[in-house]
Amino acid sequence: MNVIPTPLAGVLILEPKVFSDARGFFQESWNERTFRDATGVSPTFVQDNHSRSSRGVLRGIHYQLVKAQGKLVRCSRGAAFDVAVDLRRSSSTFGKWTGVELSDTNHKQMWIPEGFGHAFLVLTEIADFQYKTTEYWIGTHDRALRWNDPAIGIEWPLTGEPILAARDSAAPLLADAEVFL
Repeated sequence: MNVIPTPLAGVLILEPKVFSDARGFFQESWNERTFRDATGVSPTFVQDNHSRSSRGVLRGIHYQLVKAQGKLVRCSRGAAFDVAVDLRRSSSTFGKWTGVELSDTNHKQMWIPEGFGHAFLVLTEIADFQYKTTEYWIGTHDRALRWNDPAIGIEWPLTGEPILAARDSAAPLLADAEVFL
């Protein structure tokens, strides 16, 4: 596995080994020992999630304030622009973001540790997005930030207005949000 650091300490882009031939391909999407040896991190995952969305759907910026979730994310069908935002007020990169295209052809994954917000924009007609989490989802602790907050300044590869859930449209700006210490 190739590990690519990002400007946000702890957020990593992962390129797993992919074995391809005329029949298709094989990859290990998760191997605890390989992940630990390559990253120095040994998360315990308690939940797997799978979402399917159409082109232009933007989900996020989501995070769980109590029982914060680390996430290992990938796009197993189609392509999505994936983003992590540092929401740790004590961090030198608080409010900064990093992003990468995840797709079924590049096989990249992103590790997003606790203390970060997460969002993605679907770039293809359909995208299946899968992620493992280190904590269970707890609705009362779930939070969201405005996807287009100018204080964060995410450069979304949009060709028009995104398709948003009502909660994402009404999410607060970073300046008004509850964040990590």
